[in-house]
Amino acid sequence: MSVGRSILVLNAGSSSLKFALFAAGASLTQTVWGEIENLDSTPHLTARDKSKASLAERRWSPGEPKDFGSVLKTLLKFVDDQLRKAKLVAVGHRVVHGGAEHVAPEIVTKDLLAKLQALTPLDPLHLPHNLAPIRAVAAARPGLPQVACFDTAFHHTMPPEASHFALPRALTQAGVRRYGFHGLSYEFIVRRLRATAPALAGGKVIAAHLGAGASLCALQGGVSIATTMGFSVLDGLVMATRCGELDPGVILYLARQGKSVAEIEDILYRQSGLLGVSGISGDMRVLIASSDPRAREAIELFTYRVATEIGGFVSALGGLDGIVFTAGIGERASTIRAGICNRLAWLGVRLDPSANDANADRISSPDSKVEVHVIATDEEATIARHTQALTAPAGA
Repeated sequence: MSVGRSILVLNAGSSSLKFALFAAGASLTQTVWGEIENLDSTPHLTARDKSKASLAERRWSPGEPKDFGSVLKTLLKFVDDQLRKAKLVAVGHRVVHGGAEHVAPEIVTKDLLAKLQALTPLDPLHLPHNLAPIRAVAAARPGLPQVACFDTAFHHTMPPEASHFALPRALTQAGVRRYGFHGLSYEFIVRRLRATAPALAGGKVIAAHLGAGASLCALQGGVSIATTMGFSVLDGLVMATRCGELDPGVILYLARQGKSVAEIEDILYRQSGLLGVSGISGDMRVLIASSDPRAREAIELFTYRVATEIGGFVSALGGLDGIVFTAGIGERASTIRAGICNRLAWLGVRLDPSANDANADRISSPDSKVEVHVIATDEEATIARHTQALTAPAGA
């Protein structure tokens, strides 16, 4: 009797660790998903099954070890309990930055870890948190294969005119260039489009990943040719607490006013965006429900920036066949989608109001010159698929 095989997917943030468990096989079925929050204070684990029923909730007591290794061992123990007779065969990780060299998922080795550690100056806010669970798993389960999946890899197809800044060539060669992010999400969107709308997938599409972090990707035949996020996740659209596109002179101004690098970083990453403009919240749901004119101003700025960036990408693509909305705001905020599409009426974009309000798969009207779709993204499924492909035994 064969033993079931399962894959664990880990997505580490600055103070949280999202996880998902998949039964390996042709369908790669997700069986468990959850999160450990407050890693920097008092960890709190929650887990649910595929029907969203609660499987576990655990809060660490004041006297318990709270170092990452100890917390990770607790998670692995929970995973083992869920697997019962199945076997954990691999772990896949979301790694935000792969630099210019890492353009496809890779099996983790000591050499790869060293190379990723060397990339930390490119992304000091994310890479240390992404590498921590890889090291913790290696310490707890030395023989367990691990796979690193890079958010930047999907965008390595961008041509030089889309990836280079107008800076001295030496800086470009040193890695100061546009990398793009949310690549695992865009890869999932392309895969879903090819399954549900193959004709559109082969055309000119702009995917809008709109959540707390937000970006656009111009897709030509399913390949990234431009994206709004650049050297860092600060660039491009207005986000929950991040500024998006900014005149570099503002940073020079803040520095001349005596702000430290840490203070400027805090302003741009944590005090700006929807929160900064509204002074109320970075949560789009709160702003939509608010009658405060500052909330409306933040929403208008958000939809304006998305629409104007889409206009620029139409030029990069040489036309437009479709728009795909995804991520939290893109999938669920019908008023925001309508606000963006209304600004794109000049392109012949027309929404079906009923379909839009219902968050239907296709929300454009029959007379729209541009198809508009809503697709729920699944970065974890993308990571699990790559992990299985790289670690499955021959014939499995």
